[in-house]
This record gives sequence, structure tokens and C-alpha cells, in this order.
Amino acid sequence: MIALLLRDLRLSIRAGGGFGLGLAFFLIVVVLVPFGVGPDRAVLTPIAPGILWVAALLAALLSLDRIFALDFEDGSLPLLATAPIPLEGVALVKAVSHWITTGLPLTFAAPLLGFFLNMAPEAYLWLLASLALGTPALSMIGTFGAALTVGLRRGGLLLSLLVLPLYIPTLIFGAEAVRRGADATGAIAPLMLSGAITLGCLALLPFATAATLRINLR
Repeated sequence: MIALLLRDLRLSIRAGGGFGLGLAFFLIVVVLVPFGVGPDRAVLTPIAPGILWVAALLAALLSLDRIFALDFEDGSLPLLATAPIPLEGVALVKAVSHWITTGLPLTFAAPLLGFFLNMAPEAYLWLLASLALGTPALSMIGTFGAALTVGLRRGGLLLSLLVLPLYIPTLIFGAEAVRRGADATGAIAPLMLSGAITLGCLALLPFATAATLRINLR
């Protein structure tokens, strides 16, 4: 499994592998928002947590269609399905690889980009914590969606339509944790709910992803 993880990381870091694309999109969205709504701090500060979370969610979508597509195209996905590694483990490794190359950079970049939106100083720690807890769920849900659309021509749009509704609970609780942290009104509850969603995804979705892959590879 470690060898598979390292292989996926190398493929993601290569030119055209999708690494850095999410960060670039994240930066563009955050920089453009002040031009659209104006530089007024009274406007930007309240919406900063939501904007950062929406931008991170959309940035995570960009590379989802590549999770299984490359393996399917070169014929290695059927080999992985028959390898000694359980297919559930393969699905988990794919999600971890996507999180390391997409979710983790977004987590560390978000507090830095918060300066562009005049985010409240009290919110930075909560933003980092909410993204660290929430982005693994985005990667795991995205891996399940990628398994549903593997082998389909131009399945990227269908993948986005399938995955976006499943992202909504994580978005709601993650942004709410940051807002409550900025207002000092108790951010622990939404943060715990966000973590519970992530744990539930890690416990259930590898099995659902593996079952979906087996059906698509028949």
C-alpha cells in the first residue's frame, strides 16, 4: 500500500498530474472576490470563512476525475483489483493520495489567503482546524464519486453533479466552525460534527468505493 501511495504521489506531482492546479484555482478565486464585492472590511470579514471554504471545496473538485482515470486508461486498475491488496485498501490509498496533494496544501494555504479577505484574527486557527478535519472527507467522497464515473467519457461534469450535494454537510459545518470561532460563540460543536462526518466517510466509503469498482470492472 505504501508503494501504491508513493506511485500516486509521483504521478500527481508530475507535469499535468494535477498537483498545484487546485492551489492556483484557490488563489484565483480568493483574489477575485474583493474585486467583485469591494474592499470594504465590513463586507469581506463576515463572508471570508464561507468564501474560503467554498473555494477550497471547488478546488478539491478539479482533480477528482484523475483519481482512477489514469489507472483505467493504462490498464492497471484491473490489475489492482486482482492484486493481493484489498480493493478497499486501494480506494483508501487513492483518497489519501488526493488529500496529500490537494487537501493538505489547501489547508495550509487558506490562512495565508485569509489576509486577502480581511478575515478576523480569531478565525485563523479555527479555519486551519476545520479544513484539516473536513478536507479528508472531501477526498474520500470524491474518490467514491470517481469510482462511480470511471470509464465514462467526459465524466467530469457528472462527477461534479454527483459529489457536490454530498459535500454540503462538510461545507456547512466547516464554515460555521470558522464563523463561530471568529465570534467566540462556541465553535467546538460544528468542528466535532465535521470530524464525525470525516470519520464516517473513512469507515464506510472505502467499502462502497471498492464495491462500485468491482461492478464497473465486470
